[in-house]
Amino acid sequence: MSRVAKYPVKLPAGVELKLDGDQLSVKGGQGTLSMTVHPDVVIAQEEGQVTFQPSESAKSWAMVGTTRALVQNLVTGVSEGFTKSLEINGVGYRAQAKGQTLNLTLGFSHPVDYELPEGVTAETPKNTTIVLKSADKQKLGQVAAEIRAFRPPEPYKGKGIRYGDEQVRRKEAKKK
Repeated sequence: MSRVAKYPVKLPAGVELKLDGDQLSVKGGQGTLSMTVHPDVVIAQEEGQVTFQPSESAKSWAMVGTTRALVQNLVTGVSEGFTKSLEINGVGYRAQAKGQTLNLTLGFSHPVDYELPEGVTAETPKNTTIVLKSADKQKLGQVAAEIRAFRPPEPYKGKGIRYGDEQVRRKEAKKK
């Protein structure tokens, strides 16, 4: 039984939640996000908070916990937004943000131009740091994973693109 599902989601000031059939939309200062609610989940909105209950099926508690976590991500996204940091390690490796394009120099024979999707913005405070911002947590994680996949960190020298909080296990070089 899910313990996450028992806690209500509190709606901060300025956030509106609208349920229309199985479509749930959340509107706030950072934009509007929506999702489809699973039919096994019953959602009730009262006094600035949203509660979740399962239907009759036995497996519906798992879907209630998942739905509650997704709705919490929507509410947090439209009220505060999410950020993800990427660090670039390597000689000559750098990044530069120009509008919706991220220009990466990663040791290839050509520069990599990555087009950011709608709703995701990038900043480069230093040429070895990328800060991604979005209201949609899932889209932000996908974009960060795609950028990291261009040059994942290698275990011998640590060169490549890594998440800001990622620890790379280093290997010892081959002995003679």
